[in-house]
Amino acid sequence: MIQRIQSIFLLLASGATFGLFGLPFASTSDVVSKSSIFSDALFNLQDHIALLVIFGLGGLLALVAIFLFKNRKLQLNLSRFALIANVIGLVLAIILFMQDKANLGVAEPNDEAGLYMPFIAVVFLGLALRFISKDEKLVKSMDRLR
Repeated sequence: MIQRIQSIFLLLASGATFGLFGLPFASTSDVVSKSSIFSDALFNLQDHIALLVIFGLGGLLALVAIFLFKNRKLQLNLSRFALIANVIGLVLAIILFMQDKANLGVAEPNDEAGLYMPFIAVVFLGLALRFISKDEKLVKSMDRLR
């Protein structure tokens, strides 16, 4: 059923992932002209096309998985791919930040809310995976009793 707890977790994970489109990872007080990601004083998804694609795909997979409650195996696989996409996107964002850190000079980056959204999405996707697999085990055990 669509009102299962894993549907709520998938919706929250999708919301956290899509929230990245409006929230920056980090910001600086001044514009850094030498920096490729802080040239507008914000490090967000729009600074690199791979970040846009990966987090967009991760959010979309989590959203689509909500409506696949009748096919738990496919829902489980899509949730796993969404989790992997969020982890890859987070690692890519960290790599991009570390590569550009030398170009910052004296500007000090400040953490923003977008930095924590992938972690929140990963936690919710992990919880969704746990409850989807519980449902799958329950259905398999009921099939054995028949």
